[in-house]
Amino acid sequence: SHGYNYQLLRKYDEVYTPYRRVLVTGATGLLGRAVYKEFKNNDWDALGCGYNRARPCFLKCNLLDEDAVRGVIQGFQPHVIVHCAAERRPDVVERHTEAAMNLNVHACSTLAKEADGIFLIYISTDYVFDGRNPPYGENDAPNPLNLYGKSKLEGEREILRHCPGAAVLRVPILFGEVEKVEESAVTVLWDRVQEGAESCTIDHCQQRFPTYTNDVARVCQNMAERALQDPSLRGIFHYSAKEQMTKYEMACAIADAFNLPSSHLIPMTEQPAGAGAQRPQNAQLECSRLELLGLSAEPTPFKTAIRGSLWPFQHDKRWRQTVFH
Repeated sequence: SHGYNYQLLRKYDEVYTPYRRVLVTGATGLLGRAVYKEFKNNDWDALGCGYNRARPCFLKCNLLDEDAVRGVIQGFQPHVIVHCAAERRPDVVERHTEAAMNLNVHACSTLAKEADGIFLIYISTDYVFDGRNPPYGENDAPNPLNLYGKSKLEGEREILRHCPGAAVLRVPILFGEVEKVEESAVTVLWDRVQEGAESCTIDHCQQRFPTYTNDVARVCQNMAERALQDPSLRGIFHYSAKEQMTKYEMACAIADAFNLPSSHLIPMTEQPAGAGAQRPQNAQLECSRLELLGLSAEPTPFKTAIRGSLWPFQHDKRWRQTVFH
């Protein structure tokens, strides 16, 4: 119906096309880029779709358009779909609720209805929990504090309702190779770290577990491989890095990783009034289910991962030699 030329989108020569096909939504986003790359590196025929940031080799697809979604799935016939596309900025969800609900909830039901016989992985969040009684296992009762968490929980329910064989993968705050530092709530701290001269306050209340997108991508690929052999893999899973840090501690660790001073950073131990969407105090995820199945990935140490993510934003590129050699 949409007449997409999938041959043009594939970079393989005629001789060898991998038999396993994966469709990645939100493939132009922070997590989607890592997921797309990980599947490609593991010999999958990967098709990435994006919308606002669609670019060559990625398909522009509006996930709210049921005909477009059906056209892509029927044309490409993936064995696996990884659904990364989302509005994941809590304050944006509060301000632009309808658009966010459409993407975070409605797109889920559209995809899940078309995913019959396909292994679907839906990326969700630790924000489905209120953070008052950590750690949280897969069976603990969700109680989201903000609209972002509520929208992702609704998305989970739509996915599992229409596609009972799907997997939901809940992850915490993410960072990775960013196109600009604002793309992640972790890497955005870089500007404050670099501001050296000006002292600035950073939250030291909320406990977080910053998690590297490349590690999440490895878990998705592990799950996809297993699901093709074992169709009983389904339901809710948790994955998280193990290093617990406030934003203040992340900023100090970033400074340390780049041999920069952190004395200008001031820990803020109480929440300012009117600080946007309410956030959970400590929504630590308990991840043993993936570990017991042998599907987890050893988390990359924070300092190693943050160096790999932020080094291009160094003012002095020569610095790279000093840290890596």
